[in-house]
Parts: sequence; structure tokens; C-alpha cells
Amino acid sequence: MRARMKPNLSLSPLPLTNATSQMQQQNSRQHEGKSPPNDSESEFKRVRASMHSAISMNKTEVLDDVLNNFSEGYFSLSHENRRNLLLVLAREYDFNRSQVRELIKQYLGLELPAGEKMIGLTDKAQVSGFEDEALFSPFYRIERNLRHALQPVYEVLFERLNTHPGGLRILTILRADILSILAEENIASLRALDSNLKEKLITWLSPAALELHQITWGDPASLLEKIVAYEAVHPISNLLDLKRRLGIGRRCFGYLHPAIPGEPLIFIEVALLKDVAQTIQEVLWDSPPIPESEATCALFYSISSTQPGLAGINLGKFLIKRVVTQVKREMPHISIFATLSPIPGFISWLLSKLASQTVVAEGDNLSQLKAEGSSSTFYENILKPREEEALMSLPKLNKDLCGLNSLLEYGLEGLLRDIAMGKNGMDVMFDLLTSTSYKWIHSPELLSVLKPPLMRLCARYLLQEKKRGKALDSVANFHLQNGAMVERINWMADLSEKGLSQSGGMMVNYVYRLDHIEEYAHSYFSNGEIHASSDLLRCVDAVDTA
Repeated sequence: MRARMKPNLSLSPLPLTNATSQMQQQNSRQHEGKSPPNDSESEFKRVRASMHSAISMNKTEVLDDVLNNFSEGYFSLSHENRRNLLLVLAREYDFNRSQVRELIKQYLGLELPAGEKMIGLTDKAQVSGFEDEALFSPFYRIERNLRHALQPVYEVLFERLNTHPGGLRILTILRADILSILAEENIASLRALDSNLKEKLITWLSPAALELHQITWGDPASLLEKIVAYEAVHPISNLLDLKRRLGIGRRCFGYLHPAIPGEPLIFIEVALLKDVAQTIQEVLWDSPPIPESEATCALFYSISSTQPGLAGINLGKFLIKRVVTQVKREMPHISIFATLSPIPGFISWLLSKLASQTVVAEGDNLSQLKAEGSSSTFYENILKPREEEALMSLPKLNKDLCGLNSLLEYGLEGLLRDIAMGKNGMDVMFDLLTSTSYKWIHSPELLSVLKPPLMRLCARYLLQEKKRGKALDSVANFHLQNGAMVERINWMADLSEKGLSQSGGMMVNYVYRLDHIEEYAHSYFSNGEIHASSDLLRCVDAVDTA
């Protein structure tokens, strides 16, 4: 039976990256009145003048018109002219550093009251009451003036746009453009502009200002199109796929803001299951779903942001907590809240590790390194002896291909001949993982050899590899800072090209234990402590006795 199509819902077969780009272009055209862009120098000057008026004008009765002119004009500019305008904003509407230097000079010239150098103001007040309060008046005055002087002039534009109809959307697009420029050029003034705008957006997008909305098949087609366009983890293939994700046994929640109506800033997809899923296939493809009354687990399997300009603003933290509360209220029988998450940085980290160790090994005498117990400061054989032996035995299979039906069936003879040139197990693993055909996933022989080292190294990557004291993997860092623990790594859980290239087909379950969320989040934030299941900890600490 064919599903009844929702009217006016058009799903493009284009890749979702293109769909996202189209959505952003559509937003721009709404502000342009669908007129073609005018990239002339006169247009740039006009927009620059309207920006200046939006910042300097005090006549509230015409301010809305000025802000409209600036917004429409900004969207008419080319990428290069947008860049030029943002640089003008960052450099010419910054704070007055001469004034700041003068105030600092005045402040340093003040003499601290007697005894203030020895004890703090709070302690001093307890000793002498408020008798010396007047002595601090010059300090308070200059500190107040400093705070005012350190506020950039461009804050006026941000604050006025925030209260202007449609202004919040414009601010997110401005920041998306800033981030795009900073990805190519490290411009100090523009980075300061971004930092200021980001702080403003964090304040304006507090949880109190956001509405949790359950997205259903009955929502407007325009909203559903945005879900399709911005789904960043597991692309939505067609209408039936979308309807399944919004139907029985599934939930989709988004954060809406009144200033950007009809468009979720971020959304999360949930599957109601009997147990924590181990593969994405069983979440996306298994049908029919179980009766919701039999579910004990709410599995978060995708979370996507719709606004590039909100990058680095952790709306997901609040969204997950709100969804947990909502699901628990509606379905008290749900006792497990977990994720099935990608591990996007694992393979790139592993390949970098394998390549660097190969370079070190080639620079030194590898056989001597092994004989001396790998005493080189830089050399580390990341494989256990048993894993090394199993990988080095793979080239020998090339001599007996007739007995390996799976290798012949999937054309792996050539791959085996390539890895036969490997000097050690790390070479062999590198050759297998850089094979873009991914034919190795069809061979039980190759899978059985790769599984032990990849599972162990993935556990090491998630639990031990850090950057500035926090998890190196971006998705791991997101869930850990929200109070989750690392529960289980799942083998061959995502066989899509993206899943194989990023994580070797593996996925991970993070679990939110309701009684420990705040405790785990605090310990991770304070000292980078990562809570994990005993099975994973044993996997990392295991010593190969072979």
C-alpha cells in the first residue's frame, strides 16, 4: 500500500549538503525580496551607511526602517563584500583603546587605602564597617567607566537587531558568515567580533526563551522540509523514511524560538525500544516498531543543528535534558536513556597514529626497536603481540585463496596482494583501512582479525585521547559534558560509507543515568574524568598475554 503523500512537501533527491545550502539560499532570498544581488561599489557604500545609521541613530520611530534597510542590503552583497563589511564593523566600531589606556593609567595611579594590600575588602568591612567606603569611591568610578569603555560600539547593532522582528535570524546568518571567513583566515579583530556575538547569542538563547516542540507528521510542510534538509547524521532518504521517523515508536523534538517561527534551531530523533540498539540498521530499517507500551529504552540516535551561526552554542545540552523529562513524564515505564552515536574522529586519529609510527619505524631499525623492547622515545607499537601476529598472517592467505570463498567472492585477492607488502602489523592495518572500496567488511576472515585491535583502540580513543583535558572526539565531548557515561562500543554498527570512513563501521552507546547526570557532568568539567562501563575499562586496560 502506498503511503498518502503530504501536500506540498517536496523532497529533493540531491545530497543533503546541497539541500542545506539550498535552504540557506532560500532564507537569504526571503530577505532579498527575490531580487538579484547587486554587488556594485555603490551598493556596498549604501549598506555600510545603513549599518552606521543602525548603530548611531537614536530616533526610535525610524529605527525599524533603518534596520530593515541594513538587513535587506546585507543579503544583496556578494561574499567578498560581506567580508569587507564585517571587517569594517569589527575594526571601525570596536571600543576606544586610547580611552581604555587612559582609564587604566588613572586606575594604576590610585593609592590603595592603608591595609588593603594585606586583607580583602570583605574582611576589612567586617573589621571597620563602612567607615572607609568613601576611600574606594574613585576605584568604583573608574571601574564603572572601564566596563563601559570596554564595550565595543558594534554591540549596539547586535542588541538592536535582537529586538527587531526577524533580527535574531539575521544575527545567526551574520555569525555564520563570520565563522566561514575565520575558517580560511585568522583575523584577530573578526575573532573578537565573533566572541562578542557568541556571548550575546548564548544569553539570548537561554532555555527559558526556547519552546520544546514535538515534531509530527501533522506539522506544516515547510517545517518538515527543514528536518529533511538539516538532518546531519543519518540522511532522510524519502517520504516514507520521514514518516517512519515521526510515527509509532519514534519521537522527534525540536527547540523553537519565537523570533524564528516555524524553524527548529536544533532537533533530536528518538527511538522507543526494548533494549539499547547496537546497530543503526535496526533503528532506521527494522519494521514494524514494537508497541510503545513494551518499550523500556529511549534511544537518541540523531541530533542536528539547523543554524550554522549557532556553532559552539550548546543548545543540545538543554534539549536532551528537556526531552528526558518529557519522555519520562509521558511514559514512566521508560527507564533507560541512551544514545547510538557516531565516532567521527576515530579513523582519522588511528590513520594518523599508524602513519606516524611507520615513519618513525622507517627512520630507525625496526628489528632493533623490537629487540630492545621498543625503547625509542617516539616509537609505539599500538598493537598487542597477538594482534600483530594475526595481521601479519593475512598476507599468507594470498597463497591459499582457493580455500577462502569470501575473499574470492568479493574480489579481495588484489587487496591481499597489496597488504602482502606490509612490513609490520601497523602497515597491514593502514593498507586495509585506507582501501576506499571497503571490501574487507565482506570477509569474515579479515573482520575476525581486525575486530580485536579496532575495538580496543577505539576504547582507548574515546576514554584516553584528550585535547585540553577533554575528550578528543567531538561527539564524545558533547555527551560527556552533558553528564553521560560511555557504555558500549558496537562492532559493524554503521555500514554506510560515512560510517566506515569515519569510524570503521563502529558506533558507541552513551547512557544518561538520571541519578548521576549532574555528578558525571561536574567531574568531567572539573578534571576531565570520563565515566565508562567496567567492560570498556577492561578493554582499555587489557594486557595481551600471548
